[in-house]
Amino acid sequence: MTNTLKISMKPNEKIYINGAVIRVDRKVTVELLNDVQFLLQNHVIQAEDASTPLKQLYFIVQVMLMNPSDAAQAREMFRRSLPLLLVSFDDAEICATLKQVDRMVGEGEIYEALKAIRALYPAERRALGGNDDVPGAQRPLAIGA
Repeated sequence: MTNTLKISMKPNEKIYINGAVIRVDRKVTVELLNDVQFLLQNHVIQAEDASTPLKQLYFIVQVMLMNPSDAAQAREMFRRSLPLLLVSFDDAEICATLKQVDRMVGEGEIYEALKAIRALYPAERRALGGNDDVPGAQRPLAIGA
């Protein structure tokens, strides 16, 4: 990061910075002055919300950022999961972006990888026939299946 980054936060909002969870008690602006890995609360998904293949991948990558002590395990899971996703999707946009995500994770650009995965959610929804989060819907194999 060459410039500082200012993040405005609301009361009780959380931000995850380099593995630390920070919650503010009032409206504040946080200024990040150097390179940090961070994730805003509204971009965090819980395990039970990882209901599609790409959301599962997002959750795995998110663990790398939020919990550095478990990052090695999450990286191994990522390495096992990514090839399964690449063969599960026929969509060229999804496959090309997943290859970029692989590069980003390999280069430690975790936040950028998460952003790229989030951007694929509409394409995934189309690939799943608009049936994400629907039990029994036709979908690519889930990670680890």
